[in-house]
Amino acid sequence: MTFTNPTTEQIRALLSQVRNVAVVGLSPQPARPSFNVAKALQSFGYRIIPVRPMIDEVLGEKAYPDLESLPEVPDIVDVFRASEHVPEIVDSCIKLGIKNLWLQDGVIHEEAALRAQQAGITVVMDRCMYRDHAQLIG
Repeated sequence: MTFTNPTTEQIRALLSQVRNVAVVGLSPQPARPSFNVAKALQSFGYRIIPVRPMIDEVLGEKAYPDLESLPEVPDIVDVFRASEHVPEIVDSCIKLGIKNLWLQDGVIHEEAALRAQQAGITVVMDRCMYRDHAQLIG
């Protein structure tokens, strides 16, 4: 079985429905892509929940060391981690009942993405959430 991203219409609907975005690997450094994408998502009206150990806050939001530490289940998890970390992130999403997973540009792990889909999670892989929002919703 080969992984396939949702259709453009399904991605548009997903981006319109989610509000709380847990950003795994969100850097506090303004020069990093994760910081700029999360800041742009905030400007679109999404609530950002930083997930990164050893930091207290990013973009004015309290940070958490891992998904298991979040006080609530996010609408979607947006991943800015190296591909080898995706299986453990998928494990957490399945365990916590998270329904949507977004793997940013270059974050590719087909086996883990298929496992997430089989668990009922909507997965978008190797795409930019900010760019897709800008193009599909405006």
